[in-house]
Amino acid sequence: MAEPLHILCLLQDLPDLATSAFGPFVLHPVGHLDEARLLLRHQRLDASLLDLAQVGGAERLWAWEAWSRLCAESAVVVLDGEPGPALCGRLLQKGAADVLPRREARAETLARVLRVATERRRLDLAARQAHGVDLATGLPNRAQLLEHMNHLLALREREPAAMGLIVLRLGGLGGVESRMGQESAQVVRRKAAVRLRAALRASDVVASLGGNEFAVLLAWIDAGDSVGRVAQKLVAALVRPYAVAGQNVVLAVSQGAGQYPAHGKAADVLLSRALAMLEDQGLPVSPGAGRAANDD
Repeated sequence: MAEPLHILCLLQDLPDLATSAFGPFVLHPVGHLDEARLLLRHQRLDASLLDLAQVGGAERLWAWEAWSRLCAESAVVVLDGEPGPALCGRLLQKGAADVLPRREARAETLARVLRVATERRRLDLAARQAHGVDLATGLPNRAQLLEHMNHLLALREREPAAMGLIVLRLGGLGGVESRMGQESAQVVRRKAAVRLRAALRASDVVASLGGNEFAVLLAWIDAGDSVGRVAQKLVAALVRPYAVAGQNVVLAVSQGAGQYPAHGKAADVLLSRALAMLEDQGLPVSPGAGRAANDD
């Protein structure tokens, strides 16, 4: 029997997928986005099924701080009343795997779409892992970061030394894209990547986790508070205004961290710990995030 697919469901009514030939499926119903964020922290997901009516609309979905992570860790299928070409295009650009009209959301159709979207995501991840680079920023991607961490952790078993992992999230990037376009948002991501690399040692690694998230691997640290000091330095670098298309754009930044060996001895454990801390912190209040600075 095939491994069951774990599906996050934010819907008014759960579909009956128990007898589908495309299964088996394990459904994880949630009532709102905050509940979805908590589930994402503790449950491995293969796909997510979201109804825009239950979410509160596309703009709210894109502004949700866990949207990028949800798309990175599951194949996201979105339902809407009558999604037009513009909405479908935006959702796909934002990371959704598929968009369906609500009238077509019969159980067997959903089962097929979820299975195909999950398999497509698996193949895409394999291709990205082979490439190893986030094309928008030129940084190593998540798979390459984990591979590098595994090599470094194996070395640490023979030559013990502390190391740290910092995860950073840019708040307001969705607002930049809505106001100024996707290319402007990518320009901000590239500028953020340059700032991160400039603020670190040659031995440290900056990686893209996709969307609005970056990771920084500190190959060695010499004191317990080193990770916190570096994180503050990186946040200070990222919150400075970005000059884009003649405007100064200001973002909010949140961060999470993990340390080896204090918080784990495996790459995925350290990354999960840093992401969980990021979710606990939430996004800092920043009224100007994603908008032009007043002092440009």
